[in-house]
Amino acid sequence: MRPPGTPRRRRRRLAALALACLSVLATLGGCTGARGEPVTLRVLAASELADMQPLLGDLRRETGITLTMEYQGTIEATTSLATGQYRHDLAWLSSSRPFQLLWKAGGRRADVPPATSTMSSPVAVGLKPEVAKRLRGATPDGQLSWADLADAAAAGTLKYAMADPRRANSGLAALIGVATAAAGTGGALRPEDVSCDRLRGFFAGHALTEDSSGRLVDAYARGEDGLDGLITYESELLALGRAGTLRTPLEIVYPKDGIVLSDYPLMLLDPAKRAAYDRLTAWLRSEPVQRKIMERTLRRPVDPGLARVPGLRAPLGNALYFPDRQAVVDRLLADYADARAGRPVRVIFLLDFSTSMRGDRIANLRATMDGLGGADGSRSGKFTRFHQGETLTVVRFGGRVLDERSVTYTGAPDLERLRGTLADDTFDAGTAVWSALDHGYRIAADAVARDPGQRVSIVLMTDGENNAGISLDTFLARYAALPEAARAVRTYTVRYGESDPRELDRAARATGGHMADATGQSLPNAFKEIRGCRE
Repeated sequence: MRPPGTPRRRRRRLAALALACLSVLATLGGCTGARGEPVTLRVLAASELADMQPLLGDLRRETGITLTMEYQGTIEATTSLATGQYRHDLAWLSSSRPFQLLWKAGGRRADVPPATSTMSSPVAVGLKPEVAKRLRGATPDGQLSWADLADAAAAGTLKYAMADPRRANSGLAALIGVATAAAGTGGALRPEDVSCDRLRGFFAGHALTEDSSGRLVDAYARGEDGLDGLITYESELLALGRAGTLRTPLEIVYPKDGIVLSDYPLMLLDPAKRAAYDRLTAWLRSEPVQRKIMERTLRRPVDPGLARVPGLRAPLGNALYFPDRQAVVDRLLADYADARAGRPVRVIFLLDFSTSMRGDRIANLRATMDGLGGADGSRSGKFTRFHQGETLTVVRFGGRVLDERSVTYTGAPDLERLRGTLADDTFDAGTAVWSALDHGYRIAADAVARDPGQRVSIVLMTDGENNAGISLDTFLARYAALPEAARAVRTYTVRYGESDPRELDRAARATGGHMADATGQSLPNAFKEIRGCRE
């Protein structure tokens, strides 16, 4: 046997070492930390991604890639990108879904630019602990939903801060989350799901807004004493807690009916930069970099198996779908703009108090109105209840107008006054349906003449056919002679009992409204069907 160190033994060792080196080099050539040719990429980035700046030096050293960042809000950046004229190589937004909708709405034939998720953060709700405790105490399971928050906002017991959804993705994600919860379908919102404004009560609690999530957080910190909560990215709520800048720390709530997740996709705008893009996304998604991103920005890693830092261990629950039609988003934003403009809302209820309504029918009507006043604890009830600042007019009629009362809802005493009107047991033998509606339009005409910005609608409920007063044809002739602003007021009819469906449908359609049939569903559901409708 040859002793150690002979030429043959040395040759074998050298061969083995050479193979090992080749293996290491091959591995390094495919790893995320390998440097490639130096390249500079121009990036249009969401403003909140400024917190990634400290990691960009590591990126340059490890990969040879330099990122030149231009920061904009995601919604503003989306609008500029939707033209298809790019000034950047990449876009790195909080979400690509608004861009995809605009791209689709524009009818472009080209494919949407490829995108790779790099991290994620849901839009959550930060509540002061005493507020969270109070709201949880009113739920059967102690878990809060968007419906619970909308109910409290409508009642005036929740004031929150949320970024403007027309300008900030965090606000848009929150708006879509609460609207999806209000629809209750479990899927992406459809146009029919937003044909009626179900969020007016939720908007009643929106006390502070800004055009970006960063500015919103700063504004909340300055004015926290007058607010109950903050709706924004989970990462920003956690960062507030880590910084210790708030006098009253916030408890993070993930509504049980679902959240919208932002996944911070990196989009390739210039196909010629594909090789560098692939190198960059591989680096960003590598385990050590994902850990750094998580620790620094408090956003969740793309790998669900990566151990979370404290604060990111809470389960997110149900992730909600983003709408797949731009028309849905446009309608939601229009409703939001209408609410933020401060346009007063008035609903005129014309309620049949003819003798046929005695007994179970009037009890059902009173319970229905109580439900709209906040007694209905169902999801749909919480989204359709009366809300702060809404003016409510109740007209009781039989063969003539029996009583009329208006209140502007600011608190429980106002609702008690309405209940007092409905508790009256004065009934009338006749049913003057169209005279009552004519009276309702005189109220509406006076209201819009005094305040042209007021949003007025009429709800007419009857259980019988018209047997007194004017005919439907006479009413329609009088309606046609009204000023344009009064004719813009729509009537929503509720068919109950033995009322004539053809006449009720005809009257509703003539004014731009529609009929809800309470013979095929419950009276409360019929009222909720038309609540907040505009068409």
